[in-house]
Amino acid sequence: MGAPRLPGIAALLTAGAVVLSGCGTQAHQSPEAAATPAATLAPTPAATRTAAAGQTGPAAAEPVTAPRKTLKLGAKGKSVTWLQERLIELGYRPGKVDGQYGGTTLTAVWAFQKVNDIRPTSTVARRTWAALEAPKAPKVLVKNGKPTRAEVNLTKQIMVLYVDGEQKLITHVSSGSGIPYCETATWQGKEQRFCGSAGTPTGNYRTTWRASGWHKSYLGELYNPIFFNGGIALHGALSVPLYPASHGCVRMPMNVAQALPKLLGKGVPVHVRGKFRRG
Repeated sequence: MGAPRLPGIAALLTAGAVVLSGCGTQAHQSPEAAATPAATLAPTPAATRTAAAGQTGPAAAEPVTAPRKTLKLGAKGKSVTWLQERLIELGYRPGKVDGQYGGTTLTAVWAFQKVNDIRPTSTVARRTWAALEAPKAPKVLVKNGKPTRAEVNLTKQIMVLYVDGEQKLITHVSSGSGIPYCETATWQGKEQRFCGSAGTPTGNYRTTWRASGWHKSYLGELYNPIFFNGGIALHGALSVPLYPASHGCVRMPMNVAQALPKLLGKGVPVHVRGKFRRG
C-alpha cells in the first residue's frame, strides 16, 4: 500500500477531526533508519538566537515594517510572500515561499500567534502584524538544558528545537488528548484491542529509534517518527488540530516532519512540560 496522499487545505483545517495517530508503547526496538532527506533549510537568523542563556526576545535588528493588510486563508500576493519570508526568518516553517496562504503557512501562523500570546486564528490582522514587527521568543522551558535539545510545551501546544544554542525550528503541535481510549485493530495477523490514557507524559527524555517515511503502528500510521519515550514519538500527521488530539504522540505538520530528522539526532534530550487547558 502506498503512502497516504497529502490532504488539501480543507482536510488540514478540520480542527474537529481526530485522526488516529498510531501512538502506543512499542514492545521492540527497531533499528534506526536513515532520515528522510529534508527540504531546503533556511539558515537560522540572529533574530532567533536564544536558548541556553535564557534570552527572552529577539536580538537587536533593523526596524521591520509589516504590510498590515488583513489576510485570510486563500489569500495571494506580495503580503503573503512577506509573511512567509518573515516567519522563516524567525524560525517557523510556513513551507514554500510562493505568495499563497494555504494550510502549511497557516500552521506556522498558528505557532507564531501562540508564542506571541495571540489566540490562534487563520486571519492575519493588526495584532499578528504588530507581533511580526516586534516578535517575542518562545519561553525557554529548561534554562540550563543542553545546547541541542527539543522542548515540547503542552500548554501552548508548540515544540521548539534548539541546535547549538540557537532556535532552529518552532512549530505548532498536537499532543495526547488525555481521553482514555480503546481501539480494535488487526495487529500481527490477528484482531486485538488496545486501550490507554492518550496522555503525553511530562518529563525529561532522549530520542531513541526512528523510522523513515510512513510507519505503521497498531493505532494508525506515523510519518517520519522519532521516538523519545517508549512508543511516544514526534511525528508528522495529516491532521494537527488546535487542541491535543493524539493517543500520546506529538503530532506536527508534514513539512516540519520532513525536515526534522536531519536536525534532530539520536540521544538528544526531549523535555516535555506544561498542561493544556481547554478554553
